[in-house]
Amino acid sequence: MIDINERYSEKRNFFKRLLFVYIFFGILFLYLIYKTFSLQVSSFTDYELASLENKTREFLVQPRRGIIYDRNGKIIVNNKPSYNLILNPERVDDINKLISEINKFINLSDAEIKNINDSFPNKKKLNREVVVKRNLTQEEIARFEVRNYKFPNVQIAERYTRENLYPYLFSHSIGYVGNLDEDELREILLSQGLKSSETIFTYSGGFLNGKTGVEYIYDKKLRGSFGKKIYEVDASGRLLEEKQLIPAIDGENIITSLDLPSQKVAYDKLNFRRGAVVAVDINNGAIVTYVSSPSFSVNKIANGLSQKEFNELINDDNKPFFDRAAQGRYSPASTIKPAIALFGIEEDILDWDFTIQDPGFFVLPEDGRIYRGWKKGGHGEINLKDAIIESSNTFFFSLAYKTEIEELRDHLSNFGFGTNVCIDCFMPDDGLLPSPRWKMNTHNFGWFKGDTVNMGVGQGYINATPLQLAYYSAFLATKGNLNKFSFVQDKDIDKNIFNSNNINDTDWDNIHESMIGVIESPKGTAGRLKNLKDYVIAAKSGTVELVSTETKEDYQIIREVEGKRDHAIIIAFAPMPNPKYAVSVVIENGESGGSVAGPVAVAVLNSLIEND
Repeated sequence: MIDINERYSEKRNFFKRLLFVYIFFGILFLYLIYKTFSLQVSSFTDYELASLENKTREFLVQPRRGIIYDRNGKIIVNNKPSYNLILNPERVDDINKLISEINKFINLSDAEIKNINDSFPNKKKLNREVVVKRNLTQEEIARFEVRNYKFPNVQIAERYTRENLYPYLFSHSIGYVGNLDEDELREILLSQGLKSSETIFTYSGGFLNGKTGVEYIYDKKLRGSFGKKIYEVDASGRLLEEKQLIPAIDGENIITSLDLPSQKVAYDKLNFRRGAVVAVDINNGAIVTYVSSPSFSVNKIANGLSQKEFNELINDDNKPFFDRAAQGRYSPASTIKPAIALFGIEEDILDWDFTIQDPGFFVLPEDGRIYRGWKKGGHGEINLKDAIIESSNTFFFSLAYKTEIEELRDHLSNFGFGTNVCIDCFMPDDGLLPSPRWKMNTHNFGWFKGDTVNMGVGQGYINATPLQLAYYSAFLATKGNLNKFSFVQDKDIDKNIFNSNNINDTDWDNIHESMIGVIESPKGTAGRLKNLKDYVIAAKSGTVELVSTETKEDYQIIREVEGKRDHAIIIAFAPMPNPKYAVSVVIENGESGGSVAGPVAVAVLNSLIEND
């Protein structure tokens, strides 16, 4: 007999299983409806875009950099066409045979052959071009052109190289370009709303940016904006058809204030000696001449330098990479004396009638230390004007002794010492305008009155760059009213105006007359320059002591080692009485500012004034 309870239990369990199956398939059905709705309606746009992205491939198109000109419209840096041998690998079955055939008339290096073999399989798969050889010579182009019918899948493509037409003249001012690293590229693309992608290069060197000089400072303006080229691709990523082109926007051209003729003169006159020349238009602070010597070829740096050549430059004792114009520190020596004279007038320490007896030395009252002048026996009774003309150290030792160091520092900072004087120079050094705190922090020693005395003749701890010395010269020329320096005058530039309580136009005129006397007076320390020009120059020469000696005989022993000889230095502005240009020249171990640095300064001024 069948148990009714058992039958009921089985029936109930069956119902539960059936209900579970209904619920499971119901949920599955609802999920299918949801996914169908999602694919067909709610996410249609996203999937459509993804489909299009899978169907197309975006390439970046590299822009050309802007051209750089001198102030007269002469091209300094241009984009020089170069030619690469390009292979379309799609229909090439035997790459080794093709390389062998090309190598018969165009020499391929082992590195180039290896690069072709390494890249060929992947490039063939994706239908991307393969660079067989870069920067073909005209002879290599001709050899290929007469045989191109044999190579239907090989062609010559135009690319560019960045070329400085005067690679040694402008190596430190204009600078050079080089390859980007990944972080730099990512930052540039991000600034243009782009992301890293395959790139159609305009330059044979690949991605470029400015590394030094104007190329670096104005890189954003010069580099332009990337374009885009969009191709249709198949499922494997192989290129099929170009669908869209968004042209690249080339970089802006830049007109600098540099003057090619005077640049050539400065470079030639330095004659590979270690030193620098900086000249400016005092009306607007425009840098017209900027040479650091010795120099190097920026084209070799930018477009490929062998490891041997690079090592030779790095290990060169003359340090050609070092920008002496903006980064070289030199004592201003006697060139500082006009600024010290103005400080004495400002502080009512002296006037133009004040005189002292110069015996050829100054004795520090505190400890009896002797500070010697350059002229044995001294200059006798001498006033301020003649002290500048004859460069009396004793006069300025005495004047500096009467000053307070902090007040003197504040005064000299107006003339560009201890500060950046250029708005677009590459990594300019601030020089050193020392203070008691600086000396304690650096040397763990207090400031002595003798340190101030040394500053009175531009020696001791104080030092400046040739760029700062040119600023100082121009500041004297403009009577304390001068723009900051720049290579490109396309913006409002800060102006430094000297505020004084006691210095008037007559004092400035007397400073100018004194500096004119340095060349024109029979007593002047740079009288040898008088016959090198047919206009009037105001100047102040100096000799930077590297090793202190008691007598000229001691110095003759020291100078047998060239590296211990004094530096030659001069500042100048002309034509007087209405000067337009100011210049500074430093020649390391040149010994005499008037006879060694002076002719270089005059030659540069001649070039600038004659070509106006």
